Amino acid sequence: MLPRSLLLATHRRAVPVGLASLLAFAVLSGCNQQKSAGLPPGAMKPQVGVVVLHPQAVAITAELPGRTNASFVAEVRPQVAGIVQKRLFEEGGEVKAGDPLYLIDPASYQAVLDSAVATRSKAEAAVPSAEAKVERYQTLAKQNAVAKQDLDDAVATLAQAKAAVAVAAADEATARINLEHTRITAPISGRIDKSTLTPGALVTASQTTALTTIRTLEPIYVDITQSSRRLLDLRQAIEAGRVKIAGDNVKVRLRLENGALYPLPGRLAFSEANVSETTGTYALRAEFPNPDRVLLPGMYVRATVEEGVAENSWLVPQRAVTRNTKGQPIAYFVSADDKIEERVLEIATEIGNNWLITKGLSDGDRVVVEGLQNARAGREVQPVEVTIDENSGEVRERRQGALSSPVVVARDGGDVVRAE
Repeated sequence: MLPRSLLLATHRRAVPVGLASLLAFAVLSGCNQQKSAGLPPGAMKPQVGVVVLHPQAVAITAELPGRTNASFVAEVRPQVAGIVQKRLFEEGGEVKAGDPLYLIDPASYQAVLDSAVATRSKAEAAVPSAEAKVERYQTLAKQNAVAKQDLDDAVATLAQAKAAVAVAAADEATARINLEHTRITAPISGRIDKSTLTPGALVTASQTTALTTIRTLEPIYVDITQSSRRLLDLRQAIEAGRVKIAGDNVKVRLRLENGALYPLPGRLAFSEANVSETTGTYALRAEFPNPDRVLLPGMYVRATVEEGVAENSWLVPQRAVTRNTKGQPIAYFVSADDKIEERVLEIATEIGNNWLITKGLSDGDRVVVEGLQNARAGREVQPVEVTIDENSGEVRERRQGALSSPVVVARDGGDVVRAE
């Protein structure tokens, strides 16, 4: 092959005799090499980029759409009526269970409690005299000094006094609870929304409008859906031994709306036991840690669920697979004698930027991933091993440099020219 440094178009009269002889020798030498390779004059073996395939254990995953949801949601409502005196939290901040949120005017409820306490004290004061009267009548009844009816009346009076104490105690407890409810506290821990009212507003017990909402974001749930057909295919693959199940602790990865990969893995929490009649899908729920609150409820995400592992499988880059006139997926391979072979593939599923191929491949097969325009069945090529970036699916590294078209030297009207 003529060096590129000498492939410059130059006029026949401007070329020295020694240089012209050198060019002629190089051209004749290149022609002899082409003839020895069985190629027509002026042609060279085109280069193609290949990837060497080896069987491997492949994790079977499914990328499914989903939405993030808070693990716990609590709408805060008042349990007593009154005027809101204070708001005791910062809107949009984090609160813990039991933290005070609102203060309702407690004056009327404090008065009710004081009255209940007094009523209970009055009821308790009547019990000792009733007990003493019963004891006296019991002693006199043994001596037949008192009528039996009087003893029965004394016993009934004591029972009524004790019942009055119980009622007063219950009223006191109710009044105390209502007084405590004037101080509204957080039922759960999480991030709190804005307040729907300001101090001075009148609220009623169990009103329909929530004062605010608290959402627990750590951990956070991702509700995803999967087709029932894929579930059936996976079970058939497991029963046939092509796929081994991943186990109970199934890991889940998350890709956000902007395409970024969420750094923390999650786990599959549960799957529903029924399939939707309208969509033909069933629901899955994954649980993710969310310490930095990157995930917020309502986000659209794509979850990658590890379903199992396929042993002794092949991954073929998607860029290497095309389709023939019959619509069948095909790929071009380089044989041991550096000739192109065309094969029909059987694709199981998509794994990232690769296709999972179930059969038709052997260890060490070289599949063409670059220079497909030069791939024709039976054509002799020059294979160059390349490396594919798993994230982008593009060629990342070439063992022998960049692929380029062959350089052909020819004479045109006595001038030495080059063609790419």
